[in-house]
Amino acid sequence: MSLGPIFREGIEVHFVEGHGFAAYFYFLILLAPAVFLALFLPSLDAQVWIGPAQLFKVAAVTAMVLIVYSSLRVANQEFAPWRFAGLRHWLVEEKVSAAEIARAHLTLLCLQALLLILLAAPLLFWSAAIARAPASATASVFLLIFFYALAYGIWGLAALALWERKLESRQVFVRALFISLVFLSAALYVPLNPIAFLWFYVADKEMAPLVVWGWRGNAIAVHFAFHLGLLAAGGLVYRRALRRERF
Repeated sequence: MSLGPIFREGIEVHFVEGHGFAAYFYFLILLAPAVFLALFLPSLDAQVWIGPAQLFKVAAVTAMVLIVYSSLRVANQEFAPWRFAGLRHWLVEEKVSAAEIARAHLTLLCLQALLLILLAAPLLFWSAAIARAPASATASVFLLIFFYALAYGIWGLAALALWERKLESRQVFVRALFISLVFLSAALYVPLNPIAFLWFYVADKEMAPLVVWGWRGNAIAVHFAFHLGLLAAGGLVYRRALRRERF
């Protein structure tokens, strides 16, 4: 099934013209030093030793944060925004359906997330080998990172559809959303926070259940329910914004 002109436009802008390579460059120059410093920092000061056993946790959490943030920026078309045709152009002039646009945008988001994970894979495998992390935990980390990239990245698409002609508003929105969700989730219930959850998961530590008026919720179930709700809400906002552009 063809993904149509919008998908081809995204491929051309990001890969053929090379505008998307900036996202990979920023991602690697932040990830690689963080992982290497986590291993070699002990040689500088024994008091701040992170140690090989902690290396995979540091690498996984750092990669997750950077991949989610990069996915938000790519979905928001922050790299060469002038090269993308407007949504109204596709909906009204080219008669492309909202479903086709959504399918192309979501496919591009998944593709970009997978490419970022692929770039991070050598460092993650290397750190997992040094930390002697189980293969099952390593595979689960990759799946979790991809899930988070979608759950938060969908809001980049929502921002694009809501404020297509206001790049500054979109940029402020996605950054404020990501930062506020990270801090609020940690303040309300620590296992909701993706950073804390991933750290506890890799460390194989038990997470405290959520207790509300005598009801006890499993931490893992609550965490995934929250992020599935976040994904669904982002998809709903994105879909409604696309419909609004059509009329």
